[in-house]
Amino acid sequence: MSAERVYVALGSNLGDRAETLRRAREAIDALPDTRVAGASDVEETEPFGPVAQGPFLNQMLAVDTTLSPDALLDALLAIERAAGRVRDAAVRWGPRTLDCDIVLFGDRRVETERLTVPHPGLAHRDFWRRELRQLGVEPLDADDDPRSLATR
Repeated sequence: MSAERVYVALGSNLGDRAETLRRAREAIDALPDTRVAGASDVEETEPFGPVAQGPFLNQMLAVDTTLSPDALLDALLAIERAAGRVRDAAVRWGPRTLDCDIVLFGDRRVETERLTVPHPGLAHRDFWRRELRQLGVEPLDADDDPRSLATR
Protein backbone atom coordinates (compact mmCIF):
# COMPACT_ATOMS: atom_id res chain seq x y z
CA MET A 1 0.00 0.00 0.00
CA SER A 2 1.40 3.40 -0.91
CA ALA A 3 1.52 6.23 1.60
CA GLU A 4 -0.96 9.09 1.50
CA ARG A 5 -0.11 12.70 2.29
CA VAL A 6 -1.99 13.86 5.37
CA TYR A 7 -1.96 17.33 6.91
CA VAL A 8 -2.08 17.37 10.71
CA ALA A 9 -2.50 20.59 12.70
CA LEU A 10 -0.79 20.80 16.07
CA GLY A 11 -1.73 23.30 18.76
CA SER A 12 -0.77 23.91 22.39
CA ASN A 13 -1.53 26.62 24.92
CA LEU A 14 -0.55 25.03 28.24
CA GLY A 15 2.87 24.29 29.67
CA ASP A 16 6.01 24.46 27.55
CA ARG A 17 4.16 24.87 24.26
CA ALA A 18 7.20 24.69 21.97
CA GLU A 19 8.48 21.54 23.68
CA THR A 20 5.03 19.97 23.47
CA LEU A 21 4.92 20.58 19.70
CA ARG A 22 8.46 19.19 19.31
CA ARG A 23 7.54 16.01 21.17
CA ALA A 24 4.34 15.64 19.16
CA ARG A 25 6.32 15.89 15.88
CA GLU A 26 8.69 13.20 17.12
CA ALA A 27 5.84 10.95 18.27
CA ILE A 28 4.03 11.27 14.94
CA ASP A 29 7.25 10.56 13.04
CA ALA A 30 7.70 7.40 15.16
CA LEU A 31 4.26 5.96 14.29
CA PRO A 32 4.32 2.75 12.23
CA ASP A 33 4.50 3.28 8.46
CA THR A 34 4.42 7.05 9.02
CA ARG A 35 6.89 9.90 8.57
CA VAL A 36 6.76 13.64 8.96
CA ALA A 37 7.63 14.93 5.48
CA GLY A 38 7.43 18.64 6.26
CA ALA A 39 6.42 21.23 8.81
CA SER A 40 5.23 24.82 8.61
CA ASP A 41 6.66 27.54 10.79
CA VAL A 42 5.35 27.61 14.34
CA GLU A 43 3.09 30.58 14.91
CA GLU A 44 1.33 32.05 17.93
CA THR A 45 -2.41 32.66 17.61
CA GLU A 46 -5.20 33.89 19.80
CA PRO A 47 -7.53 31.21 21.20
CA PHE A 48 -10.88 30.46 19.57
CA GLY A 49 -14.09 30.18 21.53
CA PRO A 50 -15.72 31.59 24.66
CA VAL A 51 -13.24 30.30 27.30
CA ALA A 52 -10.63 32.77 28.58
CA GLN A 53 -7.18 31.27 28.00
CA GLY A 54 -3.68 32.01 26.80
CA PRO A 55 -2.46 32.06 23.20
CA PHE A 56 -1.69 28.93 21.22
CA LEU A 57 1.40 27.85 19.38
CA ASN A 58 0.32 26.17 16.14
CA GLN A 59 2.05 24.23 13.40
CA MET A 60 0.93 22.22 10.37
CA LEU A 61 2.66 18.95 9.50
CA ALA A 62 2.77 17.16 6.17
CA VAL A 63 2.69 13.48 7.08
CA ASP A 64 3.09 10.48 4.79
CA THR A 65 1.34 7.38 6.15
CA THR A 66 -0.22 4.09 5.17
CA LEU A 67 -2.41 4.15 8.28
CA SER A 68 -6.15 4.43 7.77
CA PRO A 69 -7.89 7.63 8.87
CA ASP A 70 -9.30 5.89 11.95
CA ALA A 71 -5.95 4.33 12.86
CA LEU A 72 -4.19 7.68 12.50
CA LEU A 73 -6.89 9.38 14.58
CA ASP A 74 -6.46 6.77 17.34
CA ALA A 75 -2.68 7.30 17.28
CA LEU A 76 -3.05 11.09 17.44
CA LEU A 77 -5.48 10.84 20.36
CA ALA A 78 -2.95 8.62 22.18
CA ILE A 79 -0.23 11.23 21.55
CA GLU A 80 -2.53 13.91 22.97
CA ARG A 81 -3.19 11.82 26.08
CA ALA A 82 0.55 11.15 26.53
CA ALA A 83 1.06 14.94 26.47
CA GLY A 84 -1.44 15.34 29.32
CA ARG A 85 -4.52 16.24 27.27
CA VAL A 86 -7.75 15.70 29.16
CA ARG A 87 -10.92 16.07 27.11
CA ASP A 88 -13.76 17.71 29.04
CA ALA A 89 -17.05 17.27 27.19
CA ALA A 90 -18.47 20.27 29.07
CA VAL A 91 -15.75 22.68 27.84
CA ARG A 92 -15.39 23.02 24.10
CA TRP A 93 -12.42 25.00 22.76
CA GLY A 94 -10.80 25.19 26.19
CA PRO A 95 -7.10 25.29 27.04
CA ARG A 96 -5.11 22.18 26.18
CA THR A 97 -1.63 20.79 26.40
CA LEU A 98 -1.89 19.40 22.87
CA ASP A 99 -4.39 19.31 20.05
CA CYS A 100 -3.75 17.15 16.97
CA ASP A 101 -6.28 17.62 14.15
CA ILE A 102 -6.40 15.76 10.86
CA VAL A 103 -7.07 18.61 8.43
CA LEU A 104 -6.68 16.82 5.06
CA PHE A 105 -6.15 13.12 4.30
CA GLY A 106 -5.00 12.75 0.70
CA ASP A 107 -8.02 13.27 -1.55
CA ARG A 108 -10.34 11.49 0.85
CA ARG A 109 -13.65 12.71 2.15
CA VAL A 110 -14.49 11.16 5.52
CA GLU A 111 -17.67 11.75 7.52
CA THR A 112 -18.13 9.54 10.56
CA GLU A 113 -19.14 10.23 14.15
CA ARG A 114 -15.44 10.35 15.04
CA LEU A 115 -13.88 12.17 12.11
CA THR A 116 -14.70 14.64 9.36
CA VAL A 117 -12.13 15.25 6.61
CA PRO A 118 -11.52 17.82 5.31
CA HIS A 119 -11.69 19.30 8.79
CA PRO A 120 -14.81 21.49 9.05
CA GLY A 121 -12.78 24.32 10.61
CA LEU A 122 -10.37 24.63 7.67
CA ALA A 123 -12.29 27.38 5.90
CA HIS A 124 -12.41 29.49 9.06
CA ARG A 125 -8.88 29.21 10.43
CA ASP A 126 -6.64 31.66 8.63
CA PHE A 127 -3.54 30.32 10.37
CA TRP A 128 -4.21 26.79 9.07
CA ARG A 129 -4.52 28.14 5.54
CA ARG A 130 -1.24 30.10 5.91
CA GLU A 131 0.51 27.02 7.24
CA LEU A 132 -0.84 24.82 4.42
CA ARG A 133 0.43 27.34 1.87
CA GLN A 134 3.90 27.06 3.40
CA LEU A 135 3.66 23.33 2.70
CA GLY A 136 2.62 23.87 -0.92
CA VAL A 137 -1.14 23.41 -0.56
CA GLU A 138 -3.55 26.09 -1.79
CA PRO A 139 -6.42 25.71 0.69
CA LEU A 140 -10.03 26.78 0.60
CA ASP A 141 -11.30 30.30 0.74
CA ALA A 142 -13.30 31.13 3.86
CA ASP A 143 -16.59 31.03 1.92
CA ASP A 144 -16.04 27.54 0.50
CA ASP A 145 -17.50 24.41 2.05
CA PRO A 146 -14.55 22.28 3.18
CA ARG A 147 -16.49 19.09 2.48
CA SER A 148 -16.97 19.96 -1.19
CA LEU A 149 -13.39 20.87 -2.14
CA ALA A 150 -10.22 20.42 -0.13
CA THR A 151 -7.66 22.18 -2.26
CA ARG A 152 -7.57 24.12 -5.49
